[in-house]
Amino acid sequence: MIAAYPIRKSTKSKVHNLAVSYFFWGVFLVWCELLTPTKKKKKKKKKISNLFGQFIKWVILQLTNCTNMAPSVPSTSYGRINDIEAKLAKQKEIDDWLPITSARNAKWWYSAFHNVTAMVGAGVLSLPYAMSNLGWGPGVVILVLSWVITLYTLWQMVEMHEMVPGKRFDRYHELGQYAFGEKLGLWIVVPQQLIVEVGVNIVYMVTGGKSLQKFHDIVCSTKTNCAPMKTTYFIMIFSSVHFVLSHLPNFNSIAGVSLAAAVMSLSYSTIAWSASLGKGVQPGVTYGAKHHSDVGKMFGFFNALGDVAFAYAGHNVVLEIQATIPSTPEKPSKGPMWKGVIVAYIVVAICYFPVALIGYWVFGSNVKDNILLSLEKPGWLIGMANLFVVVHVIGSYQIYAMPVFDMIETVLVKKLHFKPTWYLRFISRNCYVAFTMFVAITFPFFGGLLGFFGGFAFAPTTYFLPCIMWLAIHKPRKFGLSWCCNWACIVLGVMLMVLAPIGGLRQIILDAKTYKFYS
Repeated sequence: MIAAYPIRKSTKSKVHNLAVSYFFWGVFLVWCELLTPTKKKKKKKKKISNLFGQFIKWVILQLTNCTNMAPSVPSTSYGRINDIEAKLAKQKEIDDWLPITSARNAKWWYSAFHNVTAMVGAGVLSLPYAMSNLGWGPGVVILVLSWVITLYTLWQMVEMHEMVPGKRFDRYHELGQYAFGEKLGLWIVVPQQLIVEVGVNIVYMVTGGKSLQKFHDIVCSTKTNCAPMKTTYFIMIFSSVHFVLSHLPNFNSIAGVSLAAAVMSLSYSTIAWSASLGKGVQPGVTYGAKHHSDVGKMFGFFNALGDVAFAYAGHNVVLEIQATIPSTPEKPSKGPMWKGVIVAYIVVAICYFPVALIGYWVFGSNVKDNILLSLEKPGWLIGMANLFVVVHVIGSYQIYAMPVFDMIETVLVKKLHFKPTWYLRFISRNCYVAFTMFVAITFPFFGGLLGFFGGFAFAPTTYFLPCIMWLAIHKPRKFGLSWCCNWACIVLGVMLMVLAPIGGLRQIILDAKTYKFYS
């Protein structure tokens, strides 16, 4: 049973000592006043009386201030404790409802195929095209360097997830707030993360729709009664799946979709490079610059940098994926998470390097921005590969949409004080899917979108923002190995962020000249 808090013993002794000292001080003042010569005794008595009155008031005031130093807990302490418990229970209820923190029972292989699904995707199909703008030497160097740098920065994020004892940074912006401050961290991380995740969802809408269209064209190539369909309709067909899947509550609930997507990514990557290898080097293939003018070469190089950056994009969801893994002081989550990351990066290497190098070797500078569009025969194999792409980007869309759903629902429930109900989730998620679908059917510039988003948003969150956080939090020795490696990544990442969007934006402008809306 909880009783009302009494005045502490130390406070009682302070009151006692203060009263005694004030008493003797008052006697001393009265004695001094009595010894003061005066001619009128009435005025003397009145003066002494006023002095005593002022002294008593002053003592009472000081004693009152002293007793106020004790903890002022009202007798209704039960009410306050119940209020605190109610707030904590409400906070736990909200956390259990939000997508990122609702389940923490994932295994290490969950992180493996979640990371494969997040990283391998539309980006791998554009790597031969990026090589055609970079050339053999710079292309191979940039591919290998990007693989090494992004693996290093991903390791940093896995390590920083639980760097504070008893605290887990479940979201990218929470780590940013710890590194840069509550407000500044939000302004640095959240806009970039939203650009990445919303941008990926838009690009995957375009990719899924165009892959469906390619499958339709291949199937109808042998038939005469197939009517042509607009790209807009295929994007709408692809988006209809997400109006259903987007209502799965959290990462663990989409584990099956993510696993299927990871298998599909490995499958269509294998089809892409093996079909290219079977096709053989094309007659008259050239490996020179894709563009003839110096300006075209420069912008093509910049756009290719964005394509490569887009291919390594899994960092934006890595903390959210790690948040689903259970953790204890004896067995922190970074162990199984890092095991899954290693497996994922091995799969990434198996997918990326053969597709990029063999695709460029076979088609040279004539390769299209999607390697599957350059492959035409055998028709059944290319059609199957496009279907695999559709299945994969369905899973990738969900992986990147889940942190966005978490942000939207957090604002609605915690800031705007909506009740965490199923119909709130139904409305908010459907609105988001409809928004990405609308933007995708309005601006389906696949190659330019990859370059623009890859440089503008993926470079900061993937290449150098983890390094800045590492320097701010761990503070490694200046000019040591860790310090030098991080600064090298920062310099390269900033260059990528500045240069890549220029080429991507130019490509979008060129494509827009010949594009008709909703065609």
